[in-house]
Amino acid sequence: MKLLIADDHTLFRDTLVQYIERAYPGAHVSLAKDFHETRKILADECDYDLVVLDFRMPGMNGFEGLKFIREKYPDKPVAIMSGVAEPEDVKTSIEMGASGYFPKTLSGKSLLSGIRQVLSGKPFVPLDDNHSGYAPSYYNDPKPAQTISNNNTDEKSPEDLKKIMEDLGLTPRERQIVAFLAKGTTNQEIADALGLKIVTVKLHVRSICRKLGVKNRTQAALKLRDSGISSETLQT
Repeated sequence: MKLLIADDHTLFRDTLVQYIERAYPGAHVSLAKDFHETRKILADECDYDLVVLDFRMPGMNGFEGLKFIREKYPDKPVAIMSGVAEPEDVKTSIEMGASGYFPKTLSGKSLLSGIRQVLSGKPFVPLDDNHSGYAPSYYNDPKPAQTISNNNTDEKSPEDLKKIMEDLGLTPRERQIVAFLAKGTTNQEIADALGLKIVTVKLHVRSICRKLGVKNRTQAALKLRDSGISSETLQT
């Protein structure tokens, strides 16, 4: 596990690193105090498994910091962490390609769980008590089930699901893959399960995202959740 954590609060940053290193003795964690330092670190060494950016640290300029990372390092997973972000900020971050969102009110255990989930290729975004929207950063520590990878907010009848699938224009294979996307399965796991090459899965995921009107698999998982679609409600 190789992480880059960028946060301007020294105490929080150092405490987080100690917690991660106790849980994972072999973890390598680099630190940055602002976005300018983040850019310098990535320019020198960019082979991090995950980059975690504090939403309000100096140099971020709103969403400009996230936009820069996504454009400069498109294959690099990046997550937002904040103590002040509102639900709309979280929504925008995910739409821009963030793989996860970690409120600073998360317990250490939940934060590590979220990091592991993002590292496995599955998005992590806590939801509110009613599962109707994103939890703000000052929200209490959410239950593990309150993440987009394993939550279903609305029960759909078979007729409703059939209509949704018809409206999306999904092929039979794409419908199979949607069932995996709905539970946050990685491309490699989908390929293994269906006996496909990973490049084929990526092409299908790209087609699904286009039909859903989203930019990436994280947004696809969110849209599927909002439509009431889960792996349990789809027949593969």
